[in-house]
This record gives sequence, C-alpha cells and structure tokens, in this order.
Amino acid sequence: MEEMKMNVRPTGNRGNWAKKAPAVAELGKKPPQALDLEEAVLGALMLEKDALTTVIDILRPTSFYKEAHQRIFKAILALFDKSEPIDILTVTHELRENGELELAGGAYYVTQLTTRVNSAANIEYHARIITENSIKRDLISISSEVLSSAFEDTTDVFELLDKTEAKLYEVSESNIRKNFDDMRSLMHQAIKELEEKRKQTDGLTGVPSGMTALDRVTSGWQKSDLIILAARPAMGKTAFVLSCLRNAAVDFKKGVAIFSLEMSSLQLVNRLISSEAELDSEKIKKGSLEDYEWAQLNHKISKLTEAPIFIDDTPGLSIRELRTKCRRLKAQYDIQMIIIDYLQLMSGNAEGKGGGNREQEIASISRAMKMLAKELNVPVIALSQLSRAVETRGGDKRPQLSDLRESGSIEQDADMVLFLYRPEYYGITEDEMGNPTAGVGEVIIAKHRNGSLENVQLKFIGKYTKFTNLDSDFGGDGGFNALPNSSFDAETPGAIRLGSRMNDGSQGGGGFPASGFDDEPPF
Repeated sequence: MEEMKMNVRPTGNRGNWAKKAPAVAELGKKPPQALDLEEAVLGALMLEKDALTTVIDILRPTSFYKEAHQRIFKAILALFDKSEPIDILTVTHELRENGELELAGGAYYVTQLTTRVNSAANIEYHARIITENSIKRDLISISSEVLSSAFEDTTDVFELLDKTEAKLYEVSESNIRKNFDDMRSLMHQAIKELEEKRKQTDGLTGVPSGMTALDRVTSGWQKSDLIILAARPAMGKTAFVLSCLRNAAVDFKKGVAIFSLEMSSLQLVNRLISSEAELDSEKIKKGSLEDYEWAQLNHKISKLTEAPIFIDDTPGLSIRELRTKCRRLKAQYDIQMIIIDYLQLMSGNAEGKGGGNREQEIASISRAMKMLAKELNVPVIALSQLSRAVETRGGDKRPQLSDLRESGSIEQDADMVLFLYRPEYYGITEDEMGNPTAGVGEVIIAKHRNGSLENVQLKFIGKYTKFTNLDSDFGGDGGFNALPNSSFDAETPGAIRLGSRMNDGSQGGGGFPASGFDDEPPF
C-alpha cells in the first residue's frame, strides 16, 4: 500500500486539475486554488457588462481550478465573441444550448455566483491571483513529469532538458502578456533611439552585412525584422549569408547564430576558411594544400577563430526547438543576428509532423520566425527555395515574389524579401547594356517594408564561395573589411544600384561597370 502511494503523481493535460485532486490529496496537499475568488470573478462578469474587457488578457478557461467554472467562463467568452450581452440569463442559455448546463452546476449554481460579489471593482486583482495559482499548478505538473522521467533509465537527458525548457517557456508565454505603451513613453524611447542613430557616422543602424552597396539601402539588418533570402539551388544563398555572417562577427564583433539544416557544422566552417584565407574550396575539401597555403591559412583564420559565431546543425529542427535555443543563446551570449538555412527543411513542431498540409505548416513557421525576431529584438535571416517556375520562364529568368515556394504567407510575414540572381548561371554572358556578367551576383530587394526597392550588384568569387563588394578597391581582402567606419554617400565607388523592376516591370536602370571580372582573388 505504501509503495502504491509513492507512485501516485499528477498526470494529464493542463487544466484538468479537478480530476487530479484526489491523487494529490493522498500526499497530504491540495493543488493551489482560490475557489472563492473564482466564484467572485465569474459573478462580477455577469453583473457588469464591461468587466470582461478588464480581465480577458489575464484569464483563460484553464486558469480556473474547478471544471464547472471553466465551462462557465467558456460560455462567457462565446457570448463576448458573438457581441451578445453577458448576464445570468444569457450565460445560462448559452450553457444549455451547448449541453453543458448540468456539467456547470445547473441554473441555480450559475445564479448563486452573482451573490458572491457586489461589484467588479476588484476583479483585476482577483483575476491575477487566480492566474498565479494556475501557473503554480502548471509548474507542479511539469515538475512531476520531469521527476518521473528523470528516474527512467531510458530517458535521454538532453531531450528531457529541451522538453522541460519548452514547457516552461509555454507557461510563461501563455500567461505573461505585454501590455500597451502610452504615447509619452514611446516618444521618449523614439527620441532616445534617434539620438543614438545620430552618433552613427557610418549610417549603419542595424547589423552590417559588410556589403557597402547593400548597407546603403538597408542601413544594416534591422532589429526585429524577418528577412527572407530566396533563390534557386546553386545560386549561392549559403555563400551570401556566410559572407554576411563573417563580416558582422569578425569586422563588427556582433554575435551571430546560424542554424544549418542542410550542411554540417564542419562543412560551414570549411566554407568560412576558404573565403577567409582565400583558398580554393576544392583544395580545402580534399586537403591538398601546399606548404605556403597552410601558412596562409594559419595566418588568415586567427580572427575567424575568435569570432562570436555559433553554429547548430541539428537536422529537422522544429520551430519550438529553434525558439528555445535562440532564447538561450541570446541570454548567454547576447547574439545580435539569427540565420536559418533553410526554411523549407524545418518542421512545425517537435515531432517533425506538421498539422494540416505543408503550406499551412510553412505559414506557421514563417509567422513563428517573425515572432522570434520581435521577441529577441534581433534580425532573423531565413533562406528559402524558389519554385521551378523560374526555370520555365523565358527571358533573363529573374525571380518574382510569386515564385516563393509553398506559401504566400512568407511574403506577408517578411519585412524584407531578397532574391539572389546570377545571370551567368543561366548562360547569360552580357546584360541588356552589353556589359559582361561573369562573376556578378545581384541582390534584388523585392520587398522592403521600411525602405526602397533596389537591385544591388555584388561580386561573386565561386572558388572561394564568397560575395564581396563589386569593386575590390576597399581593401586587400576583397571588400570584407570595407568601410566599417566611413559614411555612405552617393559617390561611393564600386557600389552600383539598379532601380528595382519587381513592381513595375520596367527594364531600365543603371548598368555594370565597363571592365570585366575574373575569378582571381582580389589581393
């Protein structure tokens, strides 16, 4: 008998604590509860029509301990959603229509709730106490599950840590809501940010990409923005974000986290080594380096070794795991930018099985990424594939917003949508102005919520798998250290921008420099 008592623990989903009470009672303790306050709050909601607006952001049906109270509160919310009056008669009628009147205690019990309180004067204070008890019950449930799992020999301890952290975060997110801000405090914050931006003589207000022409348009990757970088396979998406990552981490000392679902951590590091030391990526892959190349490698990668770069190559990463890991990295290392390579390889939940079709799952992932960017106040760059419609289209095969694969919600959620385009990939050797396209990559800004739409020309060095400024006169390393302290002006050499043709379909705007490009390293 004693052994049976020791194995009793609360189980089940949150909100079913009325059923768990006997098991907990056997241990000599009751779950945290405030039944008198629950009755008072429900009574107040049926007495005053505006009372619900005071507590609707604080309470949820599962906040109530008693199951009958949960059903009554659900009926009140249903009436509120239908813009119908809330009183004893309407709540009773709603419960009767749903077949839950007897489960809620009957008409007499609902009527008696209004006698527990005279007004809704203290309803917010009472509601917060109810919520606090609900949080305590959730924590007890989580702790019980952790305790039970921790005693099992088959438990994966790291998986248990992730699940526990995810559940704790879920409790925090569902109960702690951000309130509105008044205009005075917002204005003070806006003026303070403007003063800080004024001190930035280089014009960068976000995380720099290190690509001068691109930073002129964006002023750096902005906080809380979701940036989608899309292209067809083999266009150089990973090479581009690795170049941006390297510039931000090495030149500007910004902590950057990259989640690679396609390539392993070592493959990414090898790419970084190739671009940093300017050694042929094929030689890096095969390890066939000459003695002088080893010396060059050791000399060049010292800065890269100390850079605040964090790489996670977990395959099939779920959005919940991503959020948990990013929050941890932000708290421990104060990361300033997050990169996901790439969006379509993610899953919508921890089990890796999306609810509904794939389009809905991608939509939920993109929304979650935008929420993550806002929560951590950092830019999130997510790589995305384009549909095959690009390949079947005639002409220069420039990508369009309609080519975003699997979900139109990606376009809606993103603050910026960038397309990476290299004409030489399609065998186009000259642009419409007759300029050579060899070694030229184009970043097409197709959507920019807080700025202009433009096309930015960059230099792509294939054997080093990196993008640099179009003109290599900025520095001996091909533009990686370009202008960290100089201002952006209209005459910046090597920065060529074209008016975007994404919206109006025009064919004009700008041109390439007259000189050609080769694959020689810009020493």
